[in-house]
Amino acid sequence: MSGHSKWHNIQQKKGKTDAARANIFTKIGRELAVAVKEGGPDPNSNSKLAQVIAKAKDNNMPNDNITRSIKKASGELGSINYEEMVYEGYGVGGTALIVEALTDNKNRTAGDVRHLFDKFGGSMGTTGCVSFMFKRKGVITVSKEDVSEDDLMLYALDAGAEDINSEDDEVFEVYTDTAALAEVRKNLEAAGVAILSAEAQMIPDNYVTPTEEQQSSIIKLIDRLEELDDVQNVYHNATLTVEE
Repeated sequence: MSGHSKWHNIQQKKGKTDAARANIFTKIGRELAVAVKEGGPDPNSNSKLAQVIAKAKDNNMPNDNITRSIKKASGELGSINYEEMVYEGYGVGGTALIVEALTDNKNRTAGDVRHLFDKFGGSMGTTGCVSFMFKRKGVITVSKEDVSEDDLMLYALDAGAEDINSEDDEVFEVYTDTAALAEVRKNLEAAGVAILSAEAQMIPDNYVTPTEEQQSSIIKLIDRLEELDDVQNVYHNATLTVEE
């Protein structure tokens, strides 16, 4: 787990139990429901839905599950009302965290998130207390086994990307403007680049390096937050070097 990158988390989750996979599918199902409610069930005219469907496929969500989630959302828009919530706070060692949630009960979710911050030595703050330290970017991950950095740099810049991060041991991260994420992905795939994931993320401007003991607490906090059904994403600015 390094910096903001969730790739190691994604790998761990993909290799865990069916229950963990079901948890990922549940979260994506909520994103599908919100996208359908906002723009309708046709991905050809609903770009947000198209991006969530791509994310679902990146996470090996079966097509039947995707179709069922869209149909369910289309038929129950009056009864399904997930609200987007963002919680901000600090973990130990001065780590800044942003927690994005989709919930049908704000009081329950806020209580659950606050409890975990408190349990692992952190504190939940007010809106805006740490978000100014992050910028929202499109992030496309590509395996280092599939393409060289020089080739990817040429493909990415030609596709309209802004930059490439090669610090992760296993993947390159291609940064884009969020509005250009889908187009850059399409252009990279047209160039023959295999995409592992592509989604908007909050990228920290700077990083902090907690002690090993503090890192263990932060990792536990992140893991427990991500286990909550209502939580979609957890972003942080810690450089994490210890194993879970």
